[in-house]
Amino acid sequence: MTILVTGAAGTIGRNVVEQLVKRGASVRALVRDPAKADFPSGVDVVKGDLLDVDSLRSAFKGVSTLFLLNAVVPDEFTQALIALNTAREAGVDRLVYLSVIHSDVYVNVPHFAGKYGVERMIEKMGFSATILRPAYFISNDVTVKDVVLGYGVYPMPIGAKGLAMVDVRDIGEIAAIELIHRKNATRPLPLERINLVGPDTLTGPDVAAIWSDVLQRPVAYGGDDTAAFEQNLRNFMPGWMAYDMRLMSERFLSDGMVPEAGDVARLTAMLGRPLRSYREFAAGIAASV
Repeated sequence: MTILVTGAAGTIGRNVVEQLVKRGASVRALVRDPAKADFPSGVDVVKGDLLDVDSLRSAFKGVSTLFLLNAVVPDEFTQALIALNTAREAGVDRLVYLSVIHSDVYVNVPHFAGKYGVERMIEKMGFSATILRPAYFISNDVTVKDVVLGYGVYPMPIGAKGLAMVDVRDIGEIAAIELIHRKNATRPLPLERINLVGPDTLTGPDVAAIWSDVLQRPVAYGGDDTAAFEQNLRNFMPGWMAYDMRLMSERFLSDGMVPEAGDVARLTAMLGRPLRSYREFAAGIAASV
């Protein structure tokens, strides 16, 4: 039976597909435009959309297990519920869902609250599911590298509580491991939640210090001005999304994204290797300059 990956054309989805193929799984990738798809040979690429019920019904034929990933969009919750209901209709009861760490804490942040609602529906509908809860993506900071390199400032308002930043490649690999574990189980397994974190919990000054070290010149932390952060984001994203990101950054300041005891050890054991670090990411950027 086949594993269906939604959001397959995105960074995480592509990593999930590649990791599944490496492990010999039968994979179907759901994408909006198959002509632009570039996956390993053997991947069954199908056209579809999480708001297109007919395309989902077709995509679920012959599928045993679902990887559900929703983009941060205004109708994210609706998309997820349609996917869950059509999966159930098709007899698919095993899934891995990509949520977010502290979805039950950041309750005022729209995309966190939406993902927590999806988690609750997965639980209520009785799916055999792993809910993955990743922290802040290290790769998000590709968007600010020019500011770091050009102005010597790390501009993300992440505060002093600390974020356990995670590499998306580690997310993709853990997702693939869990998908195959669910798929191959002789009976449906109980619902499980896994926090996806990196090896270090970093504050704004910590990140600036890493950049200073790898670049061998001073990089300062830009501070905690979330209003300015929102206004800057509005230059290249819709206002609703910029406000959502501001609300998230305010929770960074008040709560952080701190792992639970044992999270790092658990992920390290699952992967059989150390988790990728922010320093590795920054050093890679510095080496390419």
